[in-house]
Amino acid sequence: MRLAIEEAEKALTHRDVPVGAVIFGPDGTVIGAGHNERELLQDPSAHAEMLAIRQAAEHIGHWRLLETTLYVTLEPCAMCAGAIVLARIPHVVYGTTDPKAGAAGSVLDVLQEPRLNHRPGVTGNILQPECAQLLKDFFAAKRRRSLPSDTAHPEGCESG
Repeated sequence: MRLAIEEAEKALTHRDVPVGAVIFGPDGTVIGAGHNERELLQDPSAHAEMLAIRQAAEHIGHWRLLETTLYVTLEPCAMCAGAIVLARIPHVVYGTTDPKAGAAGSVLDVLQEPRLNHRPGVTGNILQPECAQLLKDFFAAKRRRSLPSDTAHPEGCESG
């Protein structure tokens, strides 16, 4: 999870939400890694998990990522959970839950949907305080940047 946190921190350099993902192969080596690049690429699918899955598939030369483990700092969304199922990733480890868009049990449970043909094992809340703090700090800074300056607009509104 520490490597996924390092990946998440890379997203901060281009003002993306700090989410990172790392995929380990059967021998314990990293075969895929990614961090959010939605803002950088202007691509709604450029989530950390999607980028790591693409890289891992390219690394092994196959779309089935059997005998791998995905570590991600934030509970996967529905899109990423769908890709995890389709890639046949056997185990997912996430750092902190996503109460607004999580698809590993918080809002939806795509990863354990019995009607799908693959259900990975899921382990949650690993290094949860660190993963959650990255997100809290990012959104607090974003709110500070978007708030109007009290000195420029004494009434507290932008049209002041």
